[in-house]
Amino acid sequence: MRPIPCSRDMDFGQSNLFGYIEDLQELTIIERPVRRSLKTPEEIERLTVDEELNDIERALYLLSSGQDVQGTSVVANLPVLMRQNPAETLRRVLPKIREVLHVAGVEMQLTAAVSFLTVLQDESVSIHTYSHSFLHIILQNLEHRDAGVSNAWLETLLAVIEALPKETIRHEILNPLVSKAQISQTLQSRLVSCKIMGKLANKFEAHIVKREILPLVKSLCQDVEYEVRTCMCRQLEHVAQGIGTELTKTVVLPELVELARDEGSSVRLAAFETLVNLLDMFDSDDRRQTVLPLVKSFCEKSFKADESILVSLSFHLGKLCNGLYGIFTPEQHLRFLEFYKKLCTLGLQQENGHNDNQLQLQTLEQEKKYISVRKNCAYNFPAMIVFVDPKNFHLELYSIFFCLCHDPEVTVRYTMAISFYEVAKLLNSSVCTIQKELVTLLQDESLEVLDALVGHLPEILELMINGGENSGSESKLLSIPDLIPALTTAEQRAATSLKWRTHEKLLQKYACLPQIISSDQIYYRFLHRMLAIILTNNVLPVQKAAARTLCVYLRYNRKQEQRHEVIQKLIEQLGQGKSYWNRLRFLDTCEFIMELFSKSFFCKYFFLPVLELTHDPVANVRIKLCYLLPKVKSTLKIPTDKHLLQQLELCIRKLLCQEKDKDVLTIVKRTVLELDRMDISLDAFQKRFYENDLLDQEKERQEHLLLEMEQLEKEKQQNEGRSANVNDKIFEKKRRDNKPSSVLVKSMTLSSGNSSGASTGKEDKKSKLVRSQSFNTQALHPKYNNIDNKSSATGYTSSLSGMGKSCMLSFSVPPSYLLATHLTQLIKRTMEIKKVSPER
Repeated sequence: MRPIPCSRDMDFGQSNLFGYIEDLQELTIIERPVRRSLKTPEEIERLTVDEELNDIERALYLLSSGQDVQGTSVVANLPVLMRQNPAETLRRVLPKIREVLHVAGVEMQLTAAVSFLTVLQDESVSIHTYSHSFLHIILQNLEHRDAGVSNAWLETLLAVIEALPKETIRHEILNPLVSKAQISQTLQSRLVSCKIMGKLANKFEAHIVKREILPLVKSLCQDVEYEVRTCMCRQLEHVAQGIGTELTKTVVLPELVELARDEGSSVRLAAFETLVNLLDMFDSDDRRQTVLPLVKSFCEKSFKADESILVSLSFHLGKLCNGLYGIFTPEQHLRFLEFYKKLCTLGLQQENGHNDNQLQLQTLEQEKKYISVRKNCAYNFPAMIVFVDPKNFHLELYSIFFCLCHDPEVTVRYTMAISFYEVAKLLNSSVCTIQKELVTLLQDESLEVLDALVGHLPEILELMINGGENSGSESKLLSIPDLIPALTTAEQRAATSLKWRTHEKLLQKYACLPQIISSDQIYYRFLHRMLAIILTNNVLPVQKAAARTLCVYLRYNRKQEQRHEVIQKLIEQLGQGKSYWNRLRFLDTCEFIMELFSKSFFCKYFFLPVLELTHDPVANVRIKLCYLLPKVKSTLKIPTDKHLLQQLELCIRKLLCQEKDKDVLTIVKRTVLELDRMDISLDAFQKRFYENDLLDQEKERQEHLLLEMEQLEKEKQQNEGRSANVNDKIFEKKRRDNKPSSVLVKSMTLSSGNSSGASTGKEDKKSKLVRSQSFNTQALHPKYNNIDNKSSATGYTSSLSGMGKSCMLSFSVPPSYLLATHLTQLIKRTMEIKKVSPER
């Protein structure tokens, strides 16, 4: 349909005029179904029911003379009627429903199957009454001509079998089943019999199953129709669980071997999947002699003659490899591993060395099959790590892991993202080998992949940091160098998309970052971003997630200056913001502050800014504040916060006296009653608040610890700066002192002559002079000037070197005394040199 132009652009020529008429006709066609859906007065009269009729009579009337939709509504309401009046419903309504179902349509049949199952689950009547009244109706409709209706009634019957007593099952279900499973019965009847026998095998003892059910099972496994053989083959798993290990080996396994060689591909597929599911029931001899040859045969044929089994084989390969691990020879182990590698790249490799132009075009069906195979390989990757041993991961499977994480199909990468955490757990200390793939998946173009990875992101990052070789606190960022850019890119991509739930989930998981990266990195790369999201994003759950994560970052920030800056921004940009929406978010943030921080922290920084919102011009803000006031009051401690309590009471009085909005006033009155009932905790511990007080005390202790750590870091940085300055001065002094000493040594060498005795004496004098200078330099080491600000006492440290060892001694004496002592020692050493060398 073309857009209709404005009047000045209209061309009323003949061709264009007919075009406009056609557009108008299309509009009328669109409206016609709306008019036809309206009911005529006759139809309304026919659908009208007398209001004086009770529920039972109304149901009977609608089932007898109403339309199909009304009868379907009665059947759907059957569980309610059974709860309200079971006796009358069973006596009058249920026989009418039974009568109507003979000629009912598909919709009513499906509704009846669901309603009958609901009545059983509600236990409105005893199981004896249910089997007497409902079971016959279920059995009558099992062989309905519509396959969907038949399956619905079959599902109801299988659920009913779980609750029925054995005798009822034997007489009402098992005995008729013998005749319905015969070859002379219809295909639908035999298919239903297969599924019922799989259920009955777990209801009776092994000898009854062997005598009455196994002959029917064997007969249906040899049925002429491949649908029946396939259906019965899939029920052999349930039959095996009912008869035990011995009968499974002697009866079920031979049937499976024969069905695995069946001419029908669906039968072979069912046999293979059943064989894998029963692997635990076979001993090592059965696995080696029977199961392993069959599996090898399936693998060999999957690429050649029987591609139908390829998808199923790739899905079960991990379970097969680990189930048969104990009987593999090294050659077989390598063969299955190579087979798995081949499946991982199926559809991506160039065959026979041909170029892309020479490759045959694959059909769409083949492409879908190959994608499913690679997806299943990604699903089985953790199992294959166990198969090859995590120690051999880098050598055997890393290249395949790389390919799957970079697969062109989103579904494959999505599966790898889901299993990434399992892979990381299995690798343990070798987890550092997959760091690049973590960054790759974080930067994936598909948000589905990112959403799958984020689910276990905190656990993955913790393993990356603590599990690798570089497991130190100082090597947090060095271990994953591209982590921070990848995390910021992922958040920005989620923010610009329409999938706000993924963005919310991502922000919630980013709360783990204080345990992963440094406080400064969080402050400069993430904390301000969280504040921007709160201020600019339009999705409330995303804003709340960002607010809580910001509070976590603030909780673990290690610099008081940065904390004060963030608190100031929260108060100014949110609490005092121009938009009422921002002020509402400020109250949400205060809730998270109360949850994560100590009571004293909230009272110090946020108590008064919250109370200022009692004068907010927007009623919704005042309403939200009123709901928050009980939590605000619970942060107070008496008598320390007595002045804050007075401020709170003053604000409440003003609200009661000055509030004009009826809704706000109602909530204020309700809040006042709640506040009056509250008890305020004291500074001392009380039994009623013991656990809460302990938790708050721990939060407060951690906050003080952060302040102490910050103070220690500042002192360390100051001491390092002073030490660097003193070292520079000493180095310059040594450089000046070494110049005259070198000239002196040179003159002494020239005046020594050829006498060996004189030379030896002067060498001794030279070495003593150098030792004296060295001692003089060490005596004024900068570490004497270390100051401990916390204890308000001055400490001085002396570093003495000798005999290859260093000894640190701490003094509490004035620096003048210390300097005089070392000068005295220096004079003594000089006098000794003069005694040895009078020439000097």
